[in-house]
Amino acid sequence: MRYLDVVEREGRYVATLREAPVPVPAADEVLIRVAASGVNRADLSQIAGRYPPPPGEPEILGLEVSGTREDDGAPVCALLAGGGHAEYVAAPAGQVFPAPPSLDLVSAAAIPEAFLTAFVNLIVEGGLEPGAGVVVHAGASGVGLAAIQLAKARGARVAATTRTREKLAALEAAGAELALLADGQACDWAAAIEARWGRDAVAAVLDPIGAATLASDLRVLAPGGRIVVLATMAGARAELDLALLMKKRARLVGSTLRARSRAEKAALVARFRDEVLPGFAAGALRATVDSIFPPERAAEAFQRMRENRNAGKILIAWRRA
Repeated sequence: MRYLDVVEREGRYVATLREAPVPVPAADEVLIRVAASGVNRADLSQIAGRYPPPPGEPEILGLEVSGTREDDGAPVCALLAGGGHAEYVAAPAGQVFPAPPSLDLVSAAAIPEAFLTAFVNLIVEGGLEPGAGVVVHAGASGVGLAAIQLAKARGARVAATTRTREKLAALEAAGAELALLADGQACDWAAAIEARWGRDAVAAVLDPIGAATLASDLRVLAPGGRIVVLATMAGARAELDLALLMKKRARLVGSTLRARSRAEKAALVARFRDEVLPGFAAGALRATVDSIFPPERAAEAFQRMRENRNAGKILIAWRRA
């Protein structure tokens, strides 16, 4: 089978298609012929040597795929800890779920990492309740647009931020009540939320930014609210007003998905199948695809992610839709 080997040279990505044996699935795995794989910032961190796969997982890049099971031909999606950017992958059976029939199989690759990350961090970790106020940072990312939709489908009020003015429309199209510019100059997003919703009006914040947003996250948070940090795109070290944290009885939650055990992921995927997947058939949720590249142009896909030019998921299509 072919798989992608990606390295960085002088600030640009170089992607090479290499050959490897088709993986042999273990007893608790399913062999999937990949239709498409999703590009994630975790891939960029792995290329840079900062985010190795968990022990025992494939060294090949790629955390999500759509495709067909080799045993019965069923169209499926899968959440992975590695191995997705290839023509075949052996996926843990508990992390495989049906591809929504409302989507073409290539576009379905936009679901696993984005929507499961949003589900885990908004619902499981964030305790999202109907009617609550939610802030989603990096709202035009794959996870961000999934989180906006999921929160809206749960009856929440959503404010979403982006650093790029041209992406504000994507936030609104996904269902954000407030689409806010957060470039550090043109808009104080926290003040904008307070002007529209009042003070202390946010029950949950989904934050992949980190140091640059943490203080303002706490500022807008309601008593008993939660800030869920899932990445540190703008720095990993921040000052925090602990007195305000205590006054608001707030919870600061750190969360990752890739490092969780297969058993824990299987339990989360089971809940996801029941609680979220039907939303695609009902039309409440949709996969937002920014762009699709063939494997031969994969370097462009990774560069597009690095330069923050995407609004939604970037996919590598190993087969035609």
